[in-house]
Amino acid sequence: MECKKEQNLKRCNCTYPCGKKGVCCDCIASHLAARELPACCFPNEVEKTYDRSFKAFAKAWGL
Repeated sequence: MECKKEQNLKRCNCTYPCGKKGVCCDCIASHLAARELPACCFPNEVEKTYDRSFKAFAKAWGL
């Protein structure tokens, strides 16, 4: 499968400087290994806190 990094970057809302930005498969794997979710799972105002925990996700989406 071909990576669509340039297309991914257009919709990536991550503000953290990271080498995985736009390479979603690496980003998701990294975050899940750390027991958290990537920036794209959060509204922009929550993403800026860098709290990528499952608890922050549930709170952000009212779950």
